[in-house]
Amino acid sequence: MNNRSALLIVSFVAALLVTSFAGAEQQLIQNEHEAKWSDAPAMLPPGAKIDVVQGDPGGALYTARLKFPANYEIPAHSHPTDEHVTVLSGTLYMGMGDKLDPEGGTALTVGGFALMPAKMNHYAYTKKATTILLHGMGPVEFIYVNPADDPRNAGQALTSPCALDQRAAWDRYL
Repeated sequence: MNNRSALLIVSFVAALLVTSFAGAEQQLIQNEHEAKWSDAPAMLPPGAKIDVVQGDPGGALYTARLKFPANYEIPAHSHPTDEHVTVLSGTLYMGMGDKLDPEGGTALTVGGFALMPAKMNHYAYTKKATTILLHGMGPVEFIYVNPADDPRNAGQALTSPCALDQRAAWDRYL
């Protein structure tokens, strides 16, 4: 490798690092009452509300608030990336496994935190209205253990997990 090639490679890597760690272009200071709530994407069962606070759940670092009503259930599923959950109000019950177990979840109360590793099957449910802060690296995707549990498959033949253009699914929230 000649010096010019080495310099080009070092410059390219440096540019990537600067871009990766550049940080936010503007500050964001926001209380929950300032949230812009809308219906959550179809990958979640109906009834949830979402506020994308920052970033892009479709393919970049993101932070989002999610509101779940009482007695809300998210059947067993996994994600391609780690999921970080902090409870802001109410109680979120989470458990690991291939099937939702309403007796097996661990109660996360206000301030509780959970890290669900990528590709690990887990489930969640509420008994009362609950708000969480979800953050991580997109793309956010739900891969349901049982395709019949995937709300995007309602009324469709269940031969494979739902294939959805994730970019399009998140564009309306940005």
